[in-house]
Amino acid sequence: MDKNTIIGIILIFVIFVGASIYNTSRLNKGFENAVKAAETEIVNGNLERARTEYVNALRFKPNQPEVLAKLSELNIKLGITTVENTADTVPAKSVTDNPLPAVPALITGDPSQYGVFANAAEGENDYITLENDKIELKISLKGGRVYSARMKEFRTYDSLPLILFSGDSTIFGFNFFTADNKAVQTNNLFFTPLSEEKSLNASTESKSLIMRLYADKEKYIEYKYTLAPGKYSLDYNVIFKNMVGILPPNQNSISLDWRMYIPQQEKGRQNEDSYTTIKYKYYQDDVDGLKLRSQKETEQTDITTKLSWVAFQDQFFSSVLITNDLFLNGSVSSTKTITSKKYLRYFTTELGVPFNPGSETSIGLKLYYGPNHISTLRKEGLELDKLVFLGKNIISWINRFVIIPVFNWLEKYISSYGLIILILTILIKIVLFPLTFKSYQSQAKMAVLKPMVEELGKKFPRKEDAMKKQQATMDLYKRAGVNPMGGCLPMLLQFPILFAMFRFFPVSIELRQEHFLWATDLSTYDSILNLPFTIPMYGNHVSLFTILMTISSILTTKMSGATTGQDQPGMKIMMYMMPVMFMLILNNFSAGLTYYYFLANMLTWLQNIVSKRFIDQDKVLATLEENRKKPVKKSKWQQRLEEAAKQRGINPPKR
Repeated sequence: MDKNTIIGIILIFVIFVGASIYNTSRLNKGFENAVKAAETEIVNGNLERARTEYVNALRFKPNQPEVLAKLSELNIKLGITTVENTADTVPAKSVTDNPLPAVPALITGDPSQYGVFANAAEGENDYITLENDKIELKISLKGGRVYSARMKEFRTYDSLPLILFSGDSTIFGFNFFTADNKAVQTNNLFFTPLSEEKSLNASTESKSLIMRLYADKEKYIEYKYTLAPGKYSLDYNVIFKNMVGILPPNQNSISLDWRMYIPQQEKGRQNEDSYTTIKYKYYQDDVDGLKLRSQKETEQTDITTKLSWVAFQDQFFSSVLITNDLFLNGSVSSTKTITSKKYLRYFTTELGVPFNPGSETSIGLKLYYGPNHISTLRKEGLELDKLVFLGKNIISWINRFVIIPVFNWLEKYISSYGLIILILTILIKIVLFPLTFKSYQSQAKMAVLKPMVEELGKKFPRKEDAMKKQQATMDLYKRAGVNPMGGCLPMLLQFPILFAMFRFFPVSIELRQEHFLWATDLSTYDSILNLPFTIPMYGNHVSLFTILMTISSILTTKMSGATTGQDQPGMKIMMYMMPVMFMLILNNFSAGLTYYYFLANMLTWLQNIVSKRFIDQDKVLATLEENRKKPVKKSKWQQRLEEAAKQRGINPPKR
């Protein structure tokens, strides 16, 4: 790598950072100008123009809650929305503290629009608790849906109860047209429970909650929720009773509408958002989903094939809708433009459910509200464990069949996850040591040959002799029995392990909120200093494990360069730039991951020192000199070429 290449790389990096700073400054300036213009229009009494300016401000910062709150006030004053509708769609606790964008309202208004279900359009809402030792669910009479789901064994990063969703931040229900063309959405209608119990506890035995949406006494839609002890999943059975004449006779499918705002549960918002997505399983086929780490504000996919389940997933927890049969088709969407810092994304899915008209039609479903824990998900079947993304192909195999089994085995005997990571790192290094030692041997041989290679450089000083110099160098390596790639290939074979750990630590729920040394949570970054500003790519905090990882990387790089005799300035700069680049990238990542890389670097440094004691460079030099004196054994292919040349009267080149 020459000087011009190095300068080019540095310039690209500087331009990238400068462009990021400029873009951020431009967005802030545009946002401030639009807000100032809107406030001026309000003072002048031009509410419509003020609204236009606020909308313009959201083009620069779509997630700005203050602007959205002011925009909502203007909408009410201008008659675009009403206070009643706002109250119906925004959770009460979110209106003042954390404004939440209203879930798109379904049809409301005149009860007669629901036809035979008109009597269920009005009622008094109430909640029934269904819980066991793992989860607590609140079931709302309005919509008959799960209103909130609390994980009893987990808490948020700021020690609050961990609730997957709550309030009207979610919609769940069936949408269909009656035979007289009335649009019905069960999410807006009131169900009647068959029992007067307000709380059902399934900690010791299974409990069921039955609710009905009546058209009349003999015609209804029944929801039955059944929860068993020790389970994160519950059976959800739906029965359409005596719907003949109410639903069209040719009805062969019904639409299930599910929408949810995903709240932030972890300290590292950026990292959590990277693993927040929608996944789904094709019927009797593989698991697929929306792209991870997508920067698009909105993603939407129409699925024309059959499905077995759909999951709304964040970094460590998922809400999954599973069918006992199949979904005919579906569509999913993810929106990143949200109106509160409490929420990450807005997910929607609409699924086609098979429907057979008759006196009684039953739909068997299951709901999973729980952690993305591989063994727990595996017990549920249907490849739910693939919700945990551990990489693709060989990376996934290494994690599933090597790293995770060893990690789980260590977990049985050791309570400190910091020590588990240390032991795991040592075990990996021991297994890989034969490859590492071969690499060190090759590096030692290259270092011994370095003076000879320099002599060849003096022999062929001109640029036009570069090919001759290269041929002479390769001939030297061949006569000495040294493979120039011998030091690289063993190291390259270790890369799958490094990538496997890169995938494993950020999604390992076992590390969540586990303390070690100064790190209060190994699943997110270990901040020792919060900065009053944000550095592009790096962030607004200093992670100590990331700093230690960087220092140890530079240390091992320096030792490696000394071992191989690497003195090319361009290569040296590149080797030292890489640890700095990784420091910028990994500052917001899991402390468990950077801690592992730090340990791996230090063990590599230690192995290097130990290996030097077992490699006698004088002996290596003597062996190489002896190899050089031996005639080079020609390959059969080379022998055939030379014989063919002799037959044509061409003398082979003398060595």
